[in-house]
Amino acid sequence: MQKIWAFLRNHPNTAMLSSLGLLCLALLAAAILWREQASALERVQQRGKLVVLTRNSASTYYRSADGEAGLEYDLAAGFAEYLDVDLEIRVRTGINVMLQALSKREGDLIAAGMSITPERQQRYRFGPVYQTSSPVVIYRAGEDKPQDVGDLSGRSLAVNAGASYIDLLQQLQTEQTQLGWNEVEAAGVEQLLQMVTVGEYQLAVIDSTDLHFNRAFYPEINLAFALDEEEPLAWVFPRSGDDSLVQKAREYFYLISSNGRLDEIMQRYMEQQIDLQQVATITFQEQVRDRLPEYRLLFEAAADQFGFDWRLLAAVGYQESHWDAQAVSPTGVRGIMMLTRNTAGYLNVSDREDPAQSILGGARYLRELINSLPDRIAEPDRTLLGLAAYNIGLGHLEDARILAQRIGLNPDLWQDVSKALPLLNQPQHYATVKYGYARGRTAVRYVNNIRAYHELLSAMDDRNHPLVAHQSYVTGNPADSSLDHDGLEQLDTSAASSEN
Repeated sequence: MQKIWAFLRNHPNTAMLSSLGLLCLALLAAAILWREQASALERVQQRGKLVVLTRNSASTYYRSADGEAGLEYDLAAGFAEYLDVDLEIRVRTGINVMLQALSKREGDLIAAGMSITPERQQRYRFGPVYQTSSPVVIYRAGEDKPQDVGDLSGRSLAVNAGASYIDLLQQLQTEQTQLGWNEVEAAGVEQLLQMVTVGEYQLAVIDSTDLHFNRAFYPEINLAFALDEEEPLAWVFPRSGDDSLVQKAREYFYLISSNGRLDEIMQRYMEQQIDLQQVATITFQEQVRDRLPEYRLLFEAAADQFGFDWRLLAAVGYQESHWDAQAVSPTGVRGIMMLTRNTAGYLNVSDREDPAQSILGGARYLRELINSLPDRIAEPDRTLLGLAAYNIGLGHLEDARILAQRIGLNPDLWQDVSKALPLLNQPQHYATVKYGYARGRTAVRYVNNIRAYHELLSAMDDRNHPLVAHQSYVTGNPADSSLDHDGLEQLDTSAASSEN
């Protein structure tokens, strides 16, 4: 910068530069000077964009079917909106990689649930604390559970390189000389979880928040014990330069703490976990590995043709048959989508045990049920009510909607209809409606299970879970079948049965 001004001062009449060139050079010098003097906040506002570094994980940031999501993403998006700028997310794998990127000014801050430690405070600035976490030891179900630090000696242990608890392990090593561990460079949390799941390591140390968010996706992982007390988590900012952006972050967190927005975001993500007992997650993931690859293209083709998320159709197929093409129920329904003989005939499905025919037929049937509902019913209630009809029949669903209205509930909302469906088990109620008795409680469980399977499968897919990300799918045309795609007639609601 000083050399530019010295050149202009010492060569006022040089012929080497035109007056236009001098003007451009002067403007460039002024821009460089402004950049050197501008605050961190001003630089963000000038570029119109907040650049946030984070990691890809269930607890921080990921891409879902609905777009970008994650606790840290929602907080960062709110901060960008507070600054009236756009948000750019830059994913970096591994703690050390994120910190190095911040030091190189590849981002304005790190939003990744980073622990505040004395060593880090010497090199970086931290925003306000918004969460706490403790380092925990995890192990694979079926293996010997370590009870304390002494049980870690002699067992393979993995930690993420750059993790805050490495200093603690080093202190513990002075007392437990046999204690050892491997620092895995550029590893994500889910990589460590998978390493323990497949037996590459016997143990690992991760943050308790990461364990909470990922347990549904790695059900064979168990908690052994907490290695230390909880640590505060905060955003990380560069130490060099001014603290204007940090102060703005403090304002932002104070605002969302005061108006309840922070609690709302935290509660939504902390409670957005799947009921592991309800959906039998271990069995589900075994079938994702062993059976789903054979049928995924079929689900994708049917979903594309009838306007569904393929993962929803797959969830229906799992709830119906556990993706067993030869499944037969005691009542005679068959195949992956468990079609009745009458429904199969209506859909021109000639072989219910043919996977392509069954999946495509089930998708058509579900779409027809959904389309038969009143136009005023909006999503997601429309699909949820359609799923209930797939299980219990459209006639019984309409009865439940009538009962919901009688008791002052909204017949167009799944949350309200799900309260009325169990009334179809009770004589004083089912005797007053057209189609009579039905297993209403079963229909509620049916829909709730599909929602849980869909959420679990979507999260695995969105987050590149190894069971989904590395599958090899069958080739060929999944739409090839004898199923006729044309000429569906309107459903006769009076003929809706208690099963599809």
